[in-house]
Amino acid sequence: MAYYVGVDLGATNVRSVVGDDEGTILGEARDNTPRGPTGIAVTEAVLGVVREACAEAGIDPSDAVAAGIGAIGPLDLAEGAVENPANLPDTIDRIPLTGPLSVLLETDEVYLHNDTNAGVIGERFHSDRNPDDMVYLTISSGIGAGVCVDGHVLAGWDGNAGEVGHLTLDPHGFMTCGCGHNGHWEGYCSGNNIPKYARELHEEDPVDTALPVSDPDFSAVDVFEHAGEDEFADHIISQLGHWNAMGVANIVHAYAPLIIYVGGAVALNNPDLVLEPIREQMSEMVMSNIPEIQLTTLGDEVVVEGALASAMTGGTGDRSRL
Repeated sequence: MAYYVGVDLGATNVRSVVGDDEGTILGEARDNTPRGPTGIAVTEAVLGVVREACAEAGIDPSDAVAAGIGAIGPLDLAEGAVENPANLPDTIDRIPLTGPLSVLLETDEVYLHNDTNAGVIGERFHSDRNPDDMVYLTISSGIGAGVCVDGHVLAGWDGNAGEVGHLTLDPHGFMTCGCGHNGHWEGYCSGNNIPKYARELHEEDPVDTALPVSDPDFSAVDVFEHAGEDEFADHIISQLGHWNAMGVANIVHAYAPLIIYVGGAVALNNPDLVLEPIREQMSEMVMSNIPEIQLTTLGDEVVVEGALASAMTGGTGDRSRL
């Protein structure tokens, strides 16, 4: 029996699974993503959860024949590392991944993807249709997309294709994105930036609201929890729906997918409030064929499942490679 490793490195958590040649999960482990002091601490956390997952599966790490990694970006594919991740402290400037994992597993078959590309690999692998044209969109602490066109997952020469959260949607640049640029989709609709956007809207028009906009702990959760009960919360959600629909329309025009799967914490925890406004506005914004838009079928497992599928299929997610 062959064994494979999947890794999901996020800004909050790092996790690993071990699967057999049928894709059945035999072991898994999870840890918090270290906040420093350097990227080596994150690398060690990755190796730690891989060791734990292998132990739970009852195998030695060297028994694994291949591994896939879905990681936050930006990536340096040539070096197999994450470079200056936007959602981790500035002291973490480089996270080596493929080299250390290759040493632990004693295999050169280690495939690195940004997390959304791992997501689209996972959706494609597990889809009944295994479609050649599809997108996995995450709306979470950040926004990004994994894109498969004509059966090929688009990675880009440096591994950073699909950074759709940094599409400029607002030429007036009302909000500054975490990357430092103005007017980006992620600057309005990501979990990290929704409370900042809400505060800016409230500063422009300080209406009465039950939202704790002045509280340092004010979060996107507060906005969605007040939906239908607070006029200002409903206004924010309406604005978010408009920006999200605009971003999805750009994806449709650029890549012509048959289906767009949407995941990430913001969407998974508020599926109707996030997806319905997008669906409702597609006919007004899209001049070509409108794809099916639905919640991911794999929940918050989508990235690690995609990383495992990548390991099993030589980095593609194409089941014909099995």
